Amino acid sequence: MPLGPHAQRVNGQRHRPTHAQRVNGSNGVGHREASHTTVLLRESVVALDLQPDDVVIDATLGGGGHAKAILEKLGKGGVFIGIDADSAAVERSRAKFKEATATIYLHTANFRSLGEVVAAHHISHITKALFDLGWSSFQLAEGRGFSFLADEPLLMTYEASPGPETLTAERIVNTWKEESIADVIFGWGEERYSRQIARAIVRARASKPIRTSRELAEIIRAAVPAFYRKGRLHPATKTFQALRIAVNDEMGALKEGLSEAWRLLAPGGRLAAITFHSVEDREVKRLMKEWVTDGSGALLTKSPTRPSREEVLANPRARSAKLRVIEKIEQKN
Repeated sequence: MPLGPHAQRVNGQRHRPTHAQRVNGSNGVGHREASHTTVLLRESVVALDLQPDDVVIDATLGGGGHAKAILEKLGKGGVFIGIDADSAAVERSRAKFKEATATIYLHTANFRSLGEVVAAHHISHITKALFDLGWSSFQLAEGRGFSFLADEPLLMTYEASPGPETLTAERIVNTWKEESIADVIFGWGEERYSRQIARAIVRARASKPIRTSRELAEIIRAAVPAFYRKGRLHPATKTFQALRIAVNDEMGALKEGLSEAWRLLAPGGRLAAITFHSVEDREVKRLMKEWVTDGSGALLTKSPTRPSREEVLANPRARSAKLRVIEKIEQKN
C-alpha cells in the first residue's frame, strides 16, 4: 500500500497548576513544561462509541492521549490514521503506539489535507473522526514564539523549518498596517483593547523591530489599562491567540478539515470536536447545524459536554473545553 512522503506505517496524578497555567487561561500560551494532560479523554472516547473494526481519524495527534485511548479500543481489523501539522508530535506518537494491534498510518500534515491523507491509503470511508483543537504543552516548549512567558523568536508557525515566504507573527506585527493588525486581534482574539494594542505595536516598531514573544507581550501589557493586567488571563493571551490563528490560517483549515471528515464519514459514523475558545467553537457549531439542517446529521450533544469540576481542578487548562458530537445519517433519495 503506497504511503505519502510524510507517512509512517506502524503496527503493532493530580498536580498543582503552575503559575503559567494560572495566567494562561484556556489557550495554553503561557505553559512552559514539556508535559501534556489530555482533556475530556473519557467523554470523547465514550461519545465516539468505538468498535474494534472502526476506521478512525485523529486529526490532531498532539500529545497522543486520545490516540492511545482510541487504539486500545481497536482490534486487528481496525485502522487508525493520525495527523498532526507538527512533525515532533508524529515522532512521539510513533514511539507510543508500537504495541497497538490495529493498522496505523501517521502523517505530518495539516488536517485540511485530510482527504489526501486518506486517499493515499486507498481508503474510501471512515467511521469515526476526532478533532481536539487544544494545545499540546510540547508545542509550547519548542521555541517558536507561542509562549508569552518566554523570550523566543516571534514565529508562531507550526512549520518546523519555516522558509522566507512563510507567514510569521513577526512579519504581521512589523509590516502590516495598524488597522489590519487591530482587525486580526479583534476578529480572532475577541480582544476588547485591540485598537490600543495595535497602536502600541506600530509605535514600538517605529523605534526597532519586534523580534521576540516577550517583547510583544510587554508591549501588549503596557498598552492595556492597569485593571486589565490583573485579570484572570494574562493580557497578551487573546492577542497571541489571534496571531497564531492568522499565521496558520486555523479557521480556514478547520472548516476544510471538518468538511472533508464529514464527506468521508460513513452513515452511522461519528465526528467529535473539542474546542477551547469561542471563535473555533462557533465554526464547529455552525457546521454541525448545517449538517443537521440538510438532513445528513443528528447531534448527539444538544449542549456541549464540559469538563468535570475534578478535571478542571487537576488541569486548569481544561476549563474552557467543549465537546460536540454529531452522527451521520443515511439520506434517502
